[in-house]
Amino acid sequence: MAGIAPAAHAAGPGLDRRELRRTLDEVPKGGIAGAYSAVQDGWQRWRGAAGLADLEAARPTRPAMYHRIGSITKTFVATAVLQQVERGRVRLDAPVEEYLPGLLPDRRITVRMLLNHTSHLGDYDTALITGPDSLEQMRVRQYTDEELIRLGLGVGPSGEPGDSPGSYSNTNYIVLGLLLDKVTGMPAERYITRHVIQRAGLSHTFFPSTPELPRPHAKAYTSFFGSFPLRDFATFNMSWGGTAGAMVSTMEDLNRFFHALLTGRLIGQAQLAEMRRTGPITPGPGIPVTFDYGLGLVAYDTPCGKLWGHDGGVIGMATLSLSTLDGGKQASSGINMTWHPGTDAGEQAWAAHAVGAVCRTTSGFAASDAKKLLLDASAPVKR
Repeated sequence: MAGIAPAAHAAGPGLDRRELRRTLDEVPKGGIAGAYSAVQDGWQRWRGAAGLADLEAARPTRPAMYHRIGSITKTFVATAVLQQVERGRVRLDAPVEEYLPGLLPDRRITVRMLLNHTSHLGDYDTALITGPDSLEQMRVRQYTDEELIRLGLGVGPSGEPGDSPGSYSNTNYIVLGLLLDKVTGMPAERYITRHVIQRAGLSHTFFPSTPELPRPHAKAYTSFFGSFPLRDFATFNMSWGGTAGAMVSTMEDLNRFFHALLTGRLIGQAQLAEMRRTGPITPGPGIPVTFDYGLGLVAYDTPCGKLWGHDGGVIGMATLSLSTLDGGKQASSGINMTWHPGTDAGEQAWAAHAVGAVCRTTSGFAASDAKKLLLDASAPVKR
């Protein structure tokens, strides 16, 4: 895979709007149907869209489209758990057994191990995504949290609790959802809505209650690596994602969220420090690449130093959100095509756009670096 050419950037402070437009336009040229993006630098804002939301109707993308954000949901959930730590209702290093007796077979697993993926609980995705036909089954199936946890436990552990590197598993965050249910006395989704989403001032972010996305939204295309012609999966029962990956948002709302989080509006500095304590995890058992993962937060090495955020991948949609440590600058971008042959160049351009939006340069940023930004968005690839 060829490296990504360095992107030009303007001298001096501020957003280089021409360069943001240029790099976003490279995404559909690389084979991705469409992309949308929002960048925030202090009081300066930019948003853009490129390519098509609907290939058949030739309908263009729009910047404010609703989008399934996948595992960026985990950062919201981790924030809610750390709020409970702040209130003294949860201890990070307490066994999960203390809060949810009998749920997990290994009593050594702690709350922190769920948050940073060192529990080594099996990932229920492995049991759900087994081939092309499984996508249509998942589209209409209603899953309970308990069922997803049983599926994850059935996959088997990827190691001993606390072992390094950890192994990324959606099962961890379904368990954390049940933990929030227990300690807050209300459904986790309701608590997160009231105490994270609303507190951050987000007006277009929510847990879906139906399979439909609100308008405007793009179609969500995949061919499952060429197993069938491109198909739209925008309508989807997201019960399989739950508190691990079901949320819907917009790119501007994601920027507002990470700004609020990293500037201390949602949790205090002590809990932010815990969130930023990272260790290596792999995308799945036996995969040689590692990511620096904290408590629901990923640390990315980029041309301008370490950036913080998360990515998310669902069937047909992927998202990447990046922020500076001080919360002063954010970039969030989504695409509406995943797991389709011939899109490598588009994915590389997408990652380069997001990094360049924050760093103002992608000098030295190669194709291999683009892959290292996608912990979750390439889910079936990791198996």
